[in-house]
Amino acid sequence: MNSIINWVSIKKYEDINFLFWNGISKIEINRPKFCNAFRVKTVKEMIDAVNICENKMDIDVLIITGVGKKYFCSGGDQNERGLGGYMGEDGIPRLNILNFYKKIRELHKPVIAMVNGYSVGGGHVLHVVCDLTIASENSYFSQVGPKVGSFDGGFGSSYLARHIGQKKTREMWFLCKKYSAKEALDMGLINKVVKIDELEKFTIKWCQTIQKRSQMSIRLIKRCLNAELDGQHGLMQLAGDATLMFYLMKESQEGKKAFLEKRDPNFKKFTKFL
Repeated sequence: MNSIINWVSIKKYEDINFLFWNGISKIEINRPKFCNAFRVKTVKEMIDAVNICENKMDIDVLIITGVGKKYFCSGGDQNERGLGGYMGEDGIPRLNILNFYKKIRELHKPVIAMVNGYSVGGGHVLHVVCDLTIASENSYFSQVGPKVGSFDGGFGSSYLARHIGQKKTREMWFLCKKYSAKEALDMGLINKVVKIDELEKFTIKWCQTIQKRSQMSIRLIKRCLNAELDGQHGLMQLAGDATLMFYLMKESQEGKKAFLEKRDPNFKKFTKFL
């Protein structure tokens, strides 16, 4: 691996850094004074960045992390929390972090959480919904909703239980305990633990390995793995990619060509498969 990683900015934001290097993009939550907690603006910027990732052909993998060596993300900024959600600049309360979780799952490219410290509350759910999680040794994981009058009944609980089981999920939510990186690895919550100074280099190495694999295969396996939990929406995304693959086949192209030539298509000439 090239030892020199020269990240360049894709787009300037207030609350995040959005960077690119050699087919890899990185979103960094840049609110270290607030323990990298997110507010409405932070989430809007992250959603915008993921939309860019979705449409840029030169991006293969997305990394999500936090600035510094202490906090990945500490969840929603309680200073910004009002009645009904977190207050935006327009004074309207929102829970738009839920839309960001969905965007991560909808993105047809792999998303890796590079956890560089505390992953707490909504920040913990954030790493859970990513496809892979690589954490530094100084990382800690915790759900704190019941301590601050909140909870996540979606991916933060049902999908979490698919990772670590019902009993451990209930323990995590009911007791609001803090778990070390080693404990998280042992319970199947994360994929790998490395030293903090090796975290980015190791994450990039995994990204580069993924880049060598069939992008269509990875795209489809992500859809297949999501489909069970995401219901009709997940099936629609899987079916959409299946349609994409069919459009690439000569049999599909014959249908379009026949229509444009105002003739009946000849589908009989194509091989049947058992």
